Amino acid sequence: MKANTRFFGEIEIDDDKIIKFEKGIIGFPDMKNFTLIFDQEAEDQNTISWLQSMDDADVAFPVLDPLVVCPDYNPQVEDELLKPLGELREDNLFVLVMVTVPTDIKQMTVNLKAPIVINTDTKKASQLIIDNNMPVKYNIYEFIKSAKEKAGE
Repeated sequence: MKANTRFFGEIEIDDDKIIKFEKGIIGFPDMKNFTLIFDQEAEDQNTISWLQSMDDADVAFPVLDPLVVCPDYNPQVEDELLKPLGELREDNLFVLVMVTVPTDIKQMTVNLKAPIVINTDTKKASQLIIDNNMPVKYNIYEFIKSAKEKAGE
């Protein structure tokens, strides 16, 4: 399917790449269909990707693997909240967190309190609110900066 996007223009998305959010995303309950857009050349690197809405071309959220910036991230989630996604195993579980990039890039954060959990087999996903002490705004600027320095950028 062809999709128009705000940041990437018109792109081709295979139907099997559509991720379904039964309840939408927090603040966007009517948006249920998304796809992940990432730099294929940097696939082995831990970079920011985009969760692009297929329901509204103007909506795309920057997302990141939380383990890149918080290696001990291991939120405890009630099994009941995960049941709608289907059977989750280590090989089909994919977790992302939303990135906020304000005008002052040094204030860039991720939301560790509300991860996005994706079952890569069923292509079903949910954004959950974790009932623990994880921060909504976890500063990641220094992590990103040091990763770029290590990569020689």
